[in-house]
Amino acid sequence: MPTALTDEFTDELDELDVGWTETTASNVGAVLAEQTDPPVIGAPSAHVSLDSTPVDVELDPSLEDLRAARTGVTDATLGIAPYGSVVLRTDREPTTEAASLFVDRHVVLLGADDVRPDVTAALRDLAPAFRSERASAIVATGPSATADMGALVRGAHGPETVHVVLLTDR
Repeated sequence: MPTALTDEFTDELDELDVGWTETTASNVGAVLAEQTDPPVIGAPSAHVSLDSTPVDVELDPSLEDLRAARTGVTDATLGIAPYGSVVLRTDREPTTEAASLFVDRHVVLLGADDVRPDVTAALRDLAPAFRSERASAIVATGPSATADMGALVRGAHGPETVHVVLLTDR
């Protein structure tokens, strides 16, 4: 169900040139089939069973798999509406960081109810895990880009494209 918060989030994704799809967990396989380019690596998802989708997602990639991967599929713990940012917990699944940074395309699975109104609310939600579990996270905003050498170059330090899958029925 779209809300003012998810509308703000998706508006920001549009501004960042990040694709997005709103769907249910039962339809995520079709979205992944459309949004991934093999070979695909990923981290096990708390949102959906990646083993039950039509996409072959390598959840325990070797170094060779990492080098060959074109798409990475990961969960996001939170979204931050006014920035279109996603928060990726890198301490939960060891392949989250690699699957989000070392690929050409990053597909992010995010519960629509996990979108927060601001950074303060996101940090408030994350603080207990940071304190008790020594958690770590990446806050990612859009595709990787740099203008260090003049013109804007995408994919220089991370994925060239990002697609967020908002799960409405979690």
